This record gives sequence, C-alpha cells and structure tokens, in this order.
Amino acid sequence: MYDKSKFTVKAEPVMLGIESSCDETACAILRGRKIIANRIISSAAEQAKYGGVVPEIASRMHTEAVDEVVRQALEDANLQPSDIDCVAATYGAGLLGALLVGLSFAKAFAFSLNVPFIAVNHIRGHIAAAYLDKPDLKPPFITLLASGGHTAILYTRSFTQFSVLASTSDDAAGEAFDKCARVLGLPYPGGPSVQKLAESGKPSVNLPSALVKNSTQLRFSYSGLKTAVINAVHNAEQRGEQINFADVAASFQRAAVDPLVKKTVELAKKYGVKTVTAGGGVIANGYLRQSLTEACQKAGLELVLPAKKYCTDNAAMIASEGLNQYMAGNFSDLDVNAAAAIPLQQD
Repeated sequence: MYDKSKFTVKAEPVMLGIESSCDETACAILRGRKIIANRIISSAAEQAKYGGVVPEIASRMHTEAVDEVVRQALEDANLQPSDIDCVAATYGAGLLGALLVGLSFAKAFAFSLNVPFIAVNHIRGHIAAAYLDKPDLKPPFITLLASGGHTAILYTRSFTQFSVLASTSDDAAGEAFDKCARVLGLPYPGGPSVQKLAESGKPSVNLPSALVKNSTQLRFSYSGLKTAVINAVHNAEQRGEQINFADVAASFQRAAVDPLVKKTVELAKKYGVKTVTAGGGVIANGYLRQSLTEACQKAGLELVLPAKKYCTDNAAMIASEGLNQYMAGNFSDLDVNAAAAIPLQQD
C-alpha cells in the first residue's frame, strides 16, 4: 500500500519523469542530475493541420503514446521498472485531458513499484531546466520565465521556493508569438516561424513595447502588442499598401523580447545575485538568447541557458524539478488531480 510517510530519501535517486501538458508525450530518466534517457513522441505535425493544438487530438495521442515513450526511455537507460526510485509527472498547468493521461499513468506506475510519486508544477519544471545545463547550480538567482502560458521574472530563493518580481497583465509572450504568426500567415508552431521570418527583416515598424509604463508594479502586456501587429497589417491592406511581413516579424520580436532582457538584468543587479537563468519555450528564440547573453556579459552576470530542447516542453525538466521536491521530502499523495491553471507561486 502506498504510504508516503514511509519513504526515505536516497542520495542519488533514479528519477523517472513524465510530461503530457500539451502536444508532447515525453519521458526522461535522471540519475541524480545526469540525464540517462530522454524521449519525446510529439503530435505537433498532426496539430499543425489545424493551425494549433486541438485538445481532443492531444489527449487521444497521449493515450496512445505514453506507455510506448516510457518503454523507450527505460530501454535507452538500460533499466528495469524496479530500478526506478521515484516517479514524477506534470499535474498542471496545461490541457486538462492531456495532463490526466500522463498523471494517471505516473501515479499507477509509482503505486505498482511502491516508490514515491511527485506531482510537478509545469512552471517549476521550466525553472529546473537550468539544473540540467549546470548540475551544480545553486540558488539564489534571477529566472526569466517565458512560455506559452506564463511570462515572468522570478527570484529563485532556494531549490523549492521562488518569488514573482514581474509578470504579464494579460497574454504570455509565447501566446503573442503564436498570434502574431497567424496574422502573418505563418505555420504552427508560431514562435520558430516568426523567428525565421524576422531574420530577413528590419525592426522598422513602430510597435509598442511589451513593458507597461506608469504602473506601480513591474508588469508586461502582450495583448496591446498583439493588437498593434494586427492593426499594422490590416491598415496597410485597407490602404492598398504592401507591408513587409519580415519587417513586422522583426519589429514584433524586438518589442516582445527587449523589455524582458532589460528588466531581467536590472533585477539581477537590484537583488545582488550573480547568476541569471531562463526557462520556457520562448527561451529557445535565437534573438532572445543572443540578446540575453550579450546583456549578461555586459553586466558581469553568469547566464545559465538550458539547451533549446530543454526549453520547450520535455520530461527532463519535470524529472529535474521532481528531484528538487524529492530531496526536500515533498512526496505527493496519489489523489492529486490535474489542474488546467496553477498560480505561479502555488506549491
């Protein structure tokens, strides 16, 4: 019988993580912080036919893939299920039906092995991706979080605690990239498409910064930026003018990214930390990575950037965060449910 009070913490556990919050069915296995298996079965190609993620299709494909992706990961690591010391899985935020597939499988797997189960906050997973690049990384540090669901700058105080220093008032940066891509007639996923088009353009279109001015709190807004892109394109069409979509993409990218980079560095200086990390799908953006690298170098800050494959949804980051919670003894009950939305600071 599963009794989390009877589990003990091992010094270097074998952690299996499962991620199924959107269109990626993923499983990774860590020994300590070392990745020994990392598998992903994606439904992105199927979703692209519809211009975005269709929740019903995502849930069905997770159901078909979850057993196989776990089998592949165990095979890659040359392990048997009995070698696993703990199982972690994303419980939110994300598509509810998709989350339930991975979460249910993980809970059943942990129960069958009589090992601890850890329900992972997806956003904390993005923060923990930095430990994959630098296993000896220790808090405190400033984290730039930019994904499809969240945009924030965080003060990571410890392996399990953080504070939100700045966040978005409306849309997240990743969502804005996707909406901008649709306006420009670019294929899904929008982020990489906008970046590719922007490489051949110039930031010559006047667009508002994502930074909210005249606010008592440090906040960003991507709804206004998204609307400005729509208006720029539609107004040109109504006037019968041709608008250079590459210039629009480059201008949007600069307006979306530059404030994030600037405020991240400013907050690192304000809080007296020497290290900056980043996580979330938007951190795979080449312009952001270059801008943040240059800004941190100029400010004398160490920058820990996860590899691009660990910025987008993956199970290695879920296992990494699972390890943080495991070492703290924060084991989950098996009745934990999936959550479509989780406040940033909710444990």
